[in-house]
Amino acid sequence: MSRPDYIPSLDGLRGVAALLVVGAHVGLIFPITAPHLVTMGDEAVGLFFALSGFLMAHLYGSRPVTRENVLDFLVSRFARIYPVYLVAVVLVAMLSSMQNLDFVQPIAGGTDFVRHVFLLGSSGVFWSIPPEIQFYLLFPVLWLCLAQPRRYSGMIVGLTVAVVVDGLVELPGPGIVLVSKLPYFLFGALAGIMHSYWNSWIPSALTGISTLFLLAVFFTYRHILPGFSPEFWSLQSAVAAAVIVGLVARQPPITTRVLAAAPVRFFGKISFSLYLFHVPTMFLARLTFDALMPEPALIVVTLCVAVVGAWFIHETIEVPGRRLLVLIWQDNRWRLVSRETPADQMDRAILDLQEIEKRLLRGATSTMDDQRQISTTPEPRDGADGTVIQDERDEKRRA
Repeated sequence: MSRPDYIPSLDGLRGVAALLVVGAHVGLIFPITAPHLVTMGDEAVGLFFALSGFLMAHLYGSRPVTRENVLDFLVSRFARIYPVYLVAVVLVAMLSSMQNLDFVQPIAGGTDFVRHVFLLGSSGVFWSIPPEIQFYLLFPVLWLCLAQPRRYSGMIVGLTVAVVVDGLVELPGPGIVLVSKLPYFLFGALAGIMHSYWNSWIPSALTGISTLFLLAVFFTYRHILPGFSPEFWSLQSAVAAAVIVGLVARQPPITTRVLAAAPVRFFGKISFSLYLFHVPTMFLARLTFDALMPEPALIVVTLCVAVVGAWFIHETIEVPGRRLLVLIWQDNRWRLVSRETPADQMDRAILDLQEIEKRLLRGATSTMDDQRQISTTPEPRDGADGTVIQDERDEKRRA
């Protein structure tokens, strides 16, 4: 993790969000305990969206927008998500098809399974994956705006209008369409852009304490003040999520000590596998150990099994699957990247003609120089001795 663009605190923030999603679903596995739980799953997913927007702008925003870079980006993002996602979909579909098992978040039937395979499903935590993929497909447009803001000012205005309208209409949050989640991604991307301009700002310990306070308020305000904002998915929460991500990315002292700690970063490392697999893993763990211990102990055991299972899946499926797809792409990318457009072919032909012209000019110049040299060489004097000596020397030189 020595990359210059790697920010340890963001890994920890991702880990905290993943753990809160797991905590929000404990009530699904243990209905008796559910009334005593405070769930913060929506807040965690909103933070995930803002974090994704930040990282895309931070990692790619300063790179040139070329066909090669865009294809590399899309393949990298697809490889990051799809292999382990597909395994999770297959596992949930298998559990859903078992009679008398009553899986808590089923994929119902073949049609629903196909929808999930093509990233259009909404069972359980899978609902948040389609908006993520849709944002990746939209990001090259945002990338152009970042690279040439004056040229694409119309697009920037259009995205701004879309965010404002989204906030005024108050579209529902959960769902597989990007529109209602767009402010989280875009405000996160804006925080990623601003991050590069904050290099001169060194945050203080007070900034770190304030960041942790904002993070705590972000996750708890709906439960402490339910009348203040009962609906989480709003423009205000999108702005708050982006501000928190931007502050954490500056790695203020106190915040970094908490979020960049090794255990917290470990949960960030396995966060995606934990996010996808915690419900089926905890469900199976409860079936296995239900009769062996009381429910409080069983909850702890199922949580531990979910974490260990996520680590195993991360190491055996998520990382190898991503590497395999990226390697396949790198071995075959030249087939797409190296193809020249008609304009490229015309430019190449012009360059070739110019090169040929230069060679002809160099050849003509060389011929003229030879002719000048011949014309200026003194003729040998008449006389047997001088003529014979000159001819012999010329023959030796030719030889």
